[in-house]
Amino acid sequence: MNIRNNQKEIILKPIGIIHSPFKDANNIPKQPFEGRGIKGKIEIFPEYVEGIDGLEKFSHIILIFNFHLSSNFNLRVVPYKEKEVRGVFATRSPHRPNQVGMSIVRLDSINKNILNISNIDIIDGTPLLDIKPFVIEMDCFDTKDHDNLEWLNNKFKKE
Repeated sequence: MNIRNNQKEIILKPIGIIHSPFKDANNIPKQPFEGRGIKGKIEIFPEYVEGIDGLEKFSHIILIFNFHLSSNFNLRVVPYKEKEVRGVFATRSPHRPNQVGMSIVRLDSINKNILNISNIDIIDGTPLLDIKPFVIEMDCFDTKDHDNLEWLNNKFKKE
């Protein structure tokens, strides 16, 4: 069976909108660590509010969103703070074949359908596709297991 030929169209509906102080792509943090302390809000659409029940128990959440301002992509790109060309799937470029992004943010509070968040690196008005709780014991690995990241060493340390 050829999965590629039998693949049906994938249709995703936003569950909410991400609001941030970043109004254009030029001023947005390039990586999540650059957004430390920056506040934002997520507006969950009314038909999805029941789905956030219990989310308040988590300090951090994973946001899956649409890079809605990205209209093209290249399979080979030069990553942020790099000079060497790499495949787009080895980068965090917003210019991707399916324009799907992911970010881990701090969940500060929930007020009805509004999630107050911090450590945001997402442009204002971004459509939110999904939320998952971040659980450090399940979502993090010991860095000793990552012997293939030599090209990233010291690239993202705060100066």
